[in-house]
Amino acid sequence: MAGAGVRAILLPRLLPTPVLAFAVRELKTSAGVMVTASHNPAADNGYKVYLGDYDHGSQIVPPVDGEIAAEIVAAAARDIRDLPRSTAYETADDTVLDEYIRRTAELAGDISNPPVFVYTAMHGVGWETAKRVFADAGFGEPVVVAEQIEPDATFPTVAFPNPEEPGALDLAIATAVKAGADLVVANDPDADRLAIAIPEADGSWRRLSGNEIGALLGWAAADKAQAAGGDGTLAASIVSSPALEEIARKYALDYVDTLTGFKWISRAGGLVYGYEEALGYLVDPEKVRDKDGISAAVEFLRIVTALKAAGTSIQDHQRAFDDKFGAYASSQISIRVSDLSDIPRIMDTLRNDRPRAIGSIDVLSVDDFTAGFGGFPPSDILRFHLDGKGRIIVRPSGTEPKLKVYIDASSTNGDAANRRAEADATVAELDRAMRALLA
Repeated sequence: MAGAGVRAILLPRLLPTPVLAFAVRELKTSAGVMVTASHNPAADNGYKVYLGDYDHGSQIVPPVDGEIAAEIVAAAARDIRDLPRSTAYETADDTVLDEYIRRTAELAGDISNPPVFVYTAMHGVGWETAKRVFADAGFGEPVVVAEQIEPDATFPTVAFPNPEEPGALDLAIATAVKAGADLVVANDPDADRLAIAIPEADGSWRRLSGNEIGALLGWAAADKAQAAGGDGTLAASIVSSPALEEIARKYALDYVDTLTGFKWISRAGGLVYGYEEALGYLVDPEKVRDKDGISAAVEFLRIVTALKAAGTSIQDHQRAFDDKFGAYASSQISIRVSDLSDIPRIMDTLRNDRPRAIGSIDVLSVDDFTAGFGGFPPSDILRFHLDGKGRIIVRPSGTEPKLKVYIDASSTNGDAANRRAEADATVAELDRAMRALLA
């Protein structure tokens, strides 16, 4: 970059992606680039680009992504040794990191008697920054998963360094059991995603889904917005639970559905909170216009601390949510393929031979986003509206060789327990039926 005549500033060392997104705005740069495997297998590095100026540090969207891809193709035809080079680049000092830490810690407010929690960096770069944030916020130092706390680009203890994957949190949960912890806090390797696990009454542990975390953080964001005057927008990707829209309705806030990806969520006007079900949460838009697993961890720990002080738990809080907003249940099916042509084949089959019912539940209508739908640009997405409060969305993954199916249902019938049972039963039936349909 320096050889091309661009003023180039390197971050001082291995740091989380949210710090890079913050630095774009803090240093008033035109762009920021992060190379990271994120939550993918070690060989699958990703190239994330953020834009400054009028984009306020959000990730790239069309047409810029296509323009960059075209330049990559053109550059690949050249001998890399012929590219001009320069050592006239800068290395940022710790000032930008210190400011990110200060502003993130401030989210916690006044903390006393914090919970005991386990933290894992999932072999990534989150620990140095998260450790300082937790301390400055008043949460103290967590119990760490020693085997996963230091950066290791080979991710030796997990098949996939994605907290959503089965088994990814096993070491963290074992550590929590040994420590008698109140919860597990996990970041993915570049620390822009957050996972939470909690103990159940029978001694087992349960990882909260991205939609569960997203709804609780959204409820807290709505409370904050109401306290600040009642204005603001909540936003979520279309594959995320409809729960956030209901929160916005109850609090008379604006709500925006977006395509998947924080490049879209972060651009919602008046945004005070945004999330998508893949463990991504944007809790502080004035600081970072992207998902931020460390800031989200602080906000979730703040909620847990307040519940602990009131003598209640996350489970009690979820029941209160069901009582106030209705019970929302969800599940996800990921079909990993070895032949990429299987994905368009399955999508074409669903388009051309649409099921009239899924399980015992009738399909009322189908939205096909291929040619654009409801103001969205063309996308390879199918959305099935079902009889009752059910919905299924099918799309290819944007980062992995997978077909993804998102199943949602809700209920406002009876008390909180009845609502939860009905929503869970509907999702379970739809999950079984979709697995059979796609087998």
